[in-house]
Amino acid sequence: MTDVTGASDVLQTLFRSEQGGHEQVVLCQDRASGLKAVIAIHSTALGPALGGTRFYPYASEAEAVADALNLARGMSYKNAMAGLDHGGGKAVIIGNPEQIKSEELLLAYGRFVASLGGRYVTACDVGTYVADMDVVARECRWTTGRSPENGGAGDSSVLTAFGVFQGMRASAQHLWGDPTLRGRRVGIAGVGKVGRHLVEHLRKDGAEVVITDVREESVRAILEQYPTGVTAVADTDTLIRTDGLDIYAPCALGGALNDDSVPVLTAEVVCGAANNQLAHPGVEKDLADRGILYAPDYVVNAGGVIQVADELHGFDFDRCKAKAAKIFDTTLAIFARAKDDGIPPAAAADRIAEQRMAEARATRTR
Repeated sequence: MTDVTGASDVLQTLFRSEQGGHEQVVLCQDRASGLKAVIAIHSTALGPALGGTRFYPYASEAEAVADALNLARGMSYKNAMAGLDHGGGKAVIIGNPEQIKSEELLLAYGRFVASLGGRYVTACDVGTYVADMDVVARECRWTTGRSPENGGAGDSSVLTAFGVFQGMRASAQHLWGDPTLRGRRVGIAGVGKVGRHLVEHLRKDGAEVVITDVREESVRAILEQYPTGVTAVADTDTLIRTDGLDIYAPCALGGALNDDSVPVLTAEVVCGAANNQLAHPGVEKDLADRGILYAPDYVVNAGGVIQVADELHGFDFDRCKAKAAKIFDTTLAIFARAKDDGIPPAAAADRIAEQRMAEARATRTR
C-alpha cells in the first residue's frame, strides 16, 4: 500500500510545484497479468506526448509515480529542443521485468496506452526492448521502437551516438573555434551500444579516446577493434581525473555530475549520452563556476527520440540522420543564449524549450 506521506508528496509535485504542471496521470492495473503501471503526460502543446516505457522494481507506488512525473517532464523539454512536434510523456511499469514480464502483461499495457487515443506514444526505455514493443504494438498502434520486421526502425543507438558527436563538435566550435575533435582527448564512461558507436565517430575524426566500463568484455572488444588511438582506465573515478582530458562523455548511468565528481573533473567540456547527468539542481552552476562547458544531456542525446518519432511516419534513416545533424546547430544556439543571458547552458536550454512550448500553447488558444 502506498503510504500517505508518499502520496502527499506526489500530489504536491503534480499540482503545486514548479516541477509539476502535468496534464494527465493515469494509473493502470490488470490483476490477471500482474500489471501495475503509471502513464504520465506532461504536455501535448507541441503534439502527442512521446516517451518510453520504463520497467523497474520501484520500492513503492509513490516512487513510481514520482519517477514517471519527472521523466515525462524531461521528455517535454527533450522533444521541444529536438524540434519534434511532440509533447512529453513517460510510462513506468512497476516490478522486476526478469520476474513478472510476460506477453499477457505487455498486451494489457498496450490496451491501456491505446485507451488514450493517441495522446501518448510509447517506446523502449530501461527494462523494455524492441521485442517488447512488438508485443505492445499488437494492441496499440501508438507504439514505436519496434523491430524492422514489424515496421519499426529497430535499435536507436546509432543515431543517439551521432547526435552526441554533433554536440561535441558544437562544443569544440564554441570553445576552441573549430568543429573538429582532431587531436583532442575524449574520455567515455560506458562503451555499450551508444558508447561504442561514439568511439567510432571520434576515431574517424582523429580524436584520442580513453574508455572505461564496468563490463570488462565491452572494454576488451573496443581495444581489439582499435589497437591504436584508444586506451582504457580502471574506472570512472580514474577517468575523470585523467590528465589532458578535453571532453568527458558520461554514457552510462545518470547522476554522473555530482558534488564528488565535478570538483575533480579535468575536462573542459562535458558532453555525453547518459540521461539525467546532473545529480541535483545547482550542479550546472558548479560546472560553470569551474569553467567547464556543459552540453545539456537531453539536447545532445536526442538522436534516439528523433528516430522513434520518425517511425510514426514510415522510418527513413537518411531523413532521421539529417534531423539529428541539427543537434550541432541547436547546441551552438544554447551556448549563445547562455552567454547572452549570463546563465549556464542547462538553464538556457530549459528557457528555449519552455518558450517553444509556450508559443505553441498560445497559438492553440487563439
